[in-house]
Amino acid sequence: MTDGGRDTTPGPSARGLARAVLERVERDGAYAGRALAAALDRARALSPEDRALATELVYGVLRRRGRLDRALDALAREGTGNLDLGVRIAMRVAAYQILFLDRVPAYAAVNDAVEACKAARGRGVPGFANALLRRLSRVGEPPLPDAAVDPTGYLEAAVGLPAWLAQLLLAELPADQAIAFGDNLVAPSPVTLRANSLRTTREALCERLATERPGAALPPSGIAPDAILARHFEAPAKTAAWRAGLFAVQDAGAQIVAELCGAAAGERILDACAGNGGKTAHLLALAGDRAQVDAMDISPAKLEEGTRTFRRLGVSSARSVTADLTQPLADSTPRYHRILLDAPCSGLGVLRRHPEALLRRTPDDFAPLAAQQLRMLDMVAPALLPGGLLTYAVCTFEKQECEEVVAAFLAGHPGFSVEPATAAGGRVPWADLMDASGAVRTWPQRDDADAFFAVRLRARA
Repeated sequence: MTDGGRDTTPGPSARGLARAVLERVERDGAYAGRALAAALDRARALSPEDRALATELVYGVLRRRGRLDRALDALAREGTGNLDLGVRIAMRVAAYQILFLDRVPAYAAVNDAVEACKAARGRGVPGFANALLRRLSRVGEPPLPDAAVDPTGYLEAAVGLPAWLAQLLLAELPADQAIAFGDNLVAPSPVTLRANSLRTTREALCERLATERPGAALPPSGIAPDAILARHFEAPAKTAAWRAGLFAVQDAGAQIVAELCGAAAGERILDACAGNGGKTAHLLALAGDRAQVDAMDISPAKLEEGTRTFRRLGVSSARSVTADLTQPLADSTPRYHRILLDAPCSGLGVLRRHPEALLRRTPDDFAPLAAQQLRMLDMVAPALLPGGLLTYAVCTFEKQECEEVVAAFLAGHPGFSVEPATAAGGRVPWADLMDASGAVRTWPQRDDADAFFAVRLRARA
């Protein structure tokens, strides 16, 4: 519908937008962040309050999906697994509001879900949804297991982890830390910023952002020297500080990986699997933009995005190279003083930011990923200069992709050895992050950072 050339067609509601994004994530395998950003960009008429609600519903339902299904299935005689996907998503969105959003009246959540279910195939679906959701608003969810008595049950029921992941987490961490990790996964994470040291300091950036966004909380990270853990800080790219290239959005764990690799003026560095260039820009900031960093990735689109990032941040010494790092590097590839390989992995360490990954991961993924990671290490190692430094990193905590990959690489490359993280310099509290082997681990419940594993491997001179 138009009015004098102006589009007056009603746009989606916050709940409708959230349902559409969740369906794209589950049906089409879309990334939640990208799908949500695209949907919000199209829905320009949505108020700031509705945009915030849509964002909370998308991430809240993804984080609490297992717990929401448990609550709904407890009230449905035959469960909800056989319902149409759109109906299940509508009921999850309503259940999330009933159980976790006190500011939303239960009747509003129920009525909206019933209206959404009217478009579904199958007689009686709206009535079924209405009765089930109204009962949920009256009786609530079933009691949760006591975390101290049954940590596995708590992680499955309260956090919504699949059984295999709950067991893996308890095998990797003491029970209290595993519970804290799980609770962190279902809580909103900060928008972590990296002050661009080529143009500002963390302190000066905090002062400027506090002026631009007076309602934001901007505490510094305790582990990453340039990181700010921003909360109540929506749409960072709409700030003048962003347009001036004063900061990038980069998790504190990812910043620690770049700090572990290090960079110095005059060096030639390879950022393997560079993606959109976040670590490339960080390495050049560490070197005062006086090193040469090759950003290498299989995706030309990501490298093009990186080029735009470099331009915004004032980075001039980066070069983009398209390559498949599971294959030998080209004969023309130079030799490097440092190589950083942040390899593709299961992503179990970034579930708080990408909860949709739980829909796609199984334990069967670990062995193929570990084999790919080892092959990538084998491919890049010959490009290192004698005495050079190879930093291997993954955003997961699972041993097959962490310690076992490193052990296999060292067994096949006796000219390399682990160099303790404490050798990386004094900007970071390495002793607090380093394990007994000299590798670094970051944890969300301890460091307010994604769970990364990273290790420095020094080549024999």
